[in-house]
Amino acid sequence: MSQRKVKIVRQTKETCISVEINLDKCFVSSVSTTIGFLDHMFELFAMHSGIGFKIKAVGDTHIDEHHLVEDSGITIGQALKEALGDKKGIIRYGHFLLPMDEALSYVALDLSGRSYLSYDVDIKFQKNGFNYDLIQEFFCALVNNAGITLHIKMIKGRNNHHIAESVFKAFGHALSRATLYSKSKKSIPSTKGVL
Repeated sequence: MSQRKVKIVRQTKETCISVEINLDKCFVSSVSTTIGFLDHMFELFAMHSGIGFKIKAVGDTHIDEHHLVEDSGITIGQALKEALGDKKGIIRYGHFLLPMDEALSYVALDLSGRSYLSYDVDIKFQKNGFNYDLIQEFFCALVNNAGITLHIKMIKGRNNHHIAESVFKAFGHALSRATLYSKSKKSIPSTKGVL
């Protein structure tokens, strides 16, 4: 079986992003995006997915954080798609219900090759700090470039930080499950014969 690892570099006039993913070997994650909160969320994702993950991202955050967050989603999505290859032998589906103090989030995903995002998360607006609306933009960019069907639902929560943590941790666990090999490791998990 070929190694499922890849490095993708995306450079535009607005951002420069390098992502390295290894689906089969967890290594000490290295995360640097110049946005402290985003670094924290990516570190949580890496730890709870058990996937080897490195990202270095810089961009025009003097304007705002939108381009860097969205382009990170694009690049991570492209890396996941390439690392998964033909998806032969994977479980394909993953889901996880994750509590983070008062917050509770449910994530379910399908590595179907079809892009779809259902994002039902009620994070309250705040004037200072990270723009939490960008979490949806991140996941939208990721699914569109990885070809993932992804459902994210906040069951309950009060604190923005806790809600966001529960989403990223649950996504990591669900993705980890979906990328595992099934017992047979032989067939593509679709009656179509292709994903």
